[in-house]
Amino acid sequence: MEVAGQKLKFKKAVIATGARPVIPSIPGLESISYQTNETIFSLTERPESLGIIGGGPIGCELAQTFARFGMRVTLFEQADHVLSREDEDAARIVQNSLVQDGVQLRLSSNVKEFKASGIQKTIVSETGGNSSEETFDEILLSIGRQPNVEGLNLEAVGVDYDSRTGVVVDDYLKTKNKNIYAAGDICFPYKFTHAADFLARNVIRNALFLGRAKASSLVIPWCTYTDPEIAHVGLSEREAREQGIEIDTYRQELSEVDRAILEEVSEGFVKVHTNKGKGEILGATIVAPHAGDLISEITLAMVHGLGLAEIGNTIHPYPTIADAIRKLGDQYNKTRVTPFVAGLLKKWLSWTNRV
Repeated sequence: MEVAGQKLKFKKAVIATGARPVIPSIPGLESISYQTNETIFSLTERPESLGIIGGGPIGCELAQTFARFGMRVTLFEQADHVLSREDEDAARIVQNSLVQDGVQLRLSSNVKEFKASGIQKTIVSETGGNSSEETFDEILLSIGRQPNVEGLNLEAVGVDYDSRTGVVVDDYLKTKNKNIYAAGDICFPYKFTHAADFLARNVIRNALFLGRAKASSLVIPWCTYTDPEIAHVGLSEREAREQGIEIDTYRQELSEVDRAILEEVSEGFVKVHTNKGKGEILGATIVAPHAGDLISEITLAMVHGLGLAEIGNTIHPYPTIADAIRKLGDQYNKTRVTPFVAGLLKKWLSWTNRV
């Protein structure tokens, strides 16, 4: 391996060159200046207007942020709603919140061209066959991230890669070259800091200590830091349906949780999916203030094989938003009461009332 003109020898190596923002091939983009999530935080003055391309997590987080700074913000998204990877009910709540904060949404919209308009930039978009032009002080590109595989000469050491999906690894994060591994955004579809952290731990075990830690065994939660936050772990309803997995879904509205009522949280929920007829947790979505903190309880349960019954039998402080998770355990435990047992309980209660 050559670094800054110096040649180094190794027995084991890890490729961890990360990823960068995707820059789309849209006519006129080369004629304007634009921002990405890596540059926008360097702004020293507030623009009056901001056009955002992409309604994923980064686009939604920054759209809401800058709208709350008092800017005119317009978000362009190809899908018919924002956050298309998330639970649809959850995405709808965040979308409504964006609108309430003043974000203008251009849904089912395709950006066709960029134009320089003096110091401003114009976006030419098409929606439903109709073309329109809108001018902004700044443009933010937020349509995803791509792996940094260029310039490494990976072909020379027999490492397969794809410019879009990154370095090809097996479940042990080993490349086609048995002495070279990869970890993080360079090879993994979930490009989160916390995911890269635990992938790196697996690589150390496997490369240095003859471990057999599998990437597929990791239970990876994620959170979108809008207001309210969306946190997710495991399977969604759509993914379960696509994989032919039968599930039961338990849902607790925050409007029925006392702490949420006290804090005037009008919308939000906790939704958990379990194996059909069983309490094993397969996935969950939370829409709530600090949902990213709340999802860890469910992630912990999934990692250690604890089901909704165990959560329902665990005392939670009152009043807290987390009590919504315990209430789902109660919902599940009620399904375990058979008609025969329910009949006995009814008779017993009737008898105790007479006594």
